[in-house]
Amino acid sequence: MSLLIKNGRVVDPANKIDEVRDVLVEGSRISRVASGIKVKADTSLDASGMIVMPGLVDMHVHLREPGREDKENIASGTRAALKGGVTSVLAMPNTNPAMDSVERIAFLQGIIEKTAHTNVFICGAITKGRLGMELTDMSALKKQGIVAVSDDGASVDSEALMVEALKNARENNVAVICHCEDKSQSAGGVVNLGSISTRLGLRGISRESEYARIERDIQLAEKADAAVHIAHVSCKESVEIIARAKKRGIRVTAETAPHYFSLSEESLLGYDTNLKMNPPLRTKEDVAAVKKGLKDGTIDAIASDHAPHTEHEKAIEFDRAEFGVIGLETELAVSITELIVPGIICWDALAAALSLNPARILGVNKGTLSIGSDADIIVVSPDQKWSVQKENIASLSKNSAFLGKNLSGVVTYTICNGKVAYQSAG
Repeated sequence: MSLLIKNGRVVDPANKIDEVRDVLVEGSRISRVASGIKVKADTSLDASGMIVMPGLVDMHVHLREPGREDKENIASGTRAALKGGVTSVLAMPNTNPAMDSVERIAFLQGIIEKTAHTNVFICGAITKGRLGMELTDMSALKKQGIVAVSDDGASVDSEALMVEALKNARENNVAVICHCEDKSQSAGGVVNLGSISTRLGLRGISRESEYARIERDIQLAEKADAAVHIAHVSCKESVEIIARAKKRGIRVTAETAPHYFSLSEESLLGYDTNLKMNPPLRTKEDVAAVKKGLKDGTIDAIASDHAPHTEHEKAIEFDRAEFGVIGLETELAVSITELIVPGIICWDALAAALSLNPARILGVNKGTLSIGSDADIIVVSPDQKWSVQKENIASLSKNSAFLGKNLSGVVTYTICNGKVAYQSAG
């Protein structure tokens, strides 16, 4: 089977392409990217006026299976991913039970093989049960197929254990993703510590609980002569610490999530629990710093931190509600609205942050439109407007931070492994 995408603005940072071209797919691979391709394909799509770019590689997704299939499962989460233009996801390990053994990884792989609609890569746990006490067998987990390790939702408090984990990951060529939070400082907090937390009468989470742990983990990575990736960067000091480390040549990469460059703590004045996440929404100054970090390359990647929760887990008092928001279906549109439309970054930089860089950090062969690469491609109508409405969300859970918001950018087609896996109703 062949597929020809005609007349789109092809944006492919890996090959330094940003111009109108055609893309020919044969089978599951990209076979040509050129102007005026004249072949009779089985399927032809007219992408005039649209952006054609690599499918998004979301390196921070909670699919909840196994253990909390009432919130999300592999099938529903990857369907939601397709709608948002995401063709590859990294499934985080804080499932129930945690992804900390070969047997559990194999069990999850069986579910993925049967039910996934996108590519799903697996992140194993750094420590058994994510308890921070005993390291998992990274060598065995790597042989089983994981591409990264994290105790996401928890930070490894023991410095000695973390150094050993970083060394093991280096030896096994596995990415280490750090949830940087000192819970001795953040415990009990539910929003950013500051004037807004005082006005709300809610206990605050200090910025230092994030940035001090980021500084520590970067120092430990330097000590271990290893690479480290920092998850969900939310505040100005964190961006500054990462920038200084990069200048010193430390192998550190970082991601942020769309809510951290589009929403501030002031959004919380209505006590909307859909805006409760960890780390919390910070100040307007932090929002500006995260945007600047994306613009200058300090922050390498954008990931959704898709964290689905049921209605009854969110529709309760703010301090009792679960942390986390969904984001697979909105991350591209929020990025277009907040970064492309105001001219903060260009399409090439956005494609790098959403596709190429996450793939490179994880060491997976995705995120490009190179000849012979997997045909994971999206066609985007960049100027088309839409409103985020609960009834149109594909995820099992509806806890979006952007409900009711008007966004720019609609995914018209999502092609995964050479097949049109999603087409917008429009």
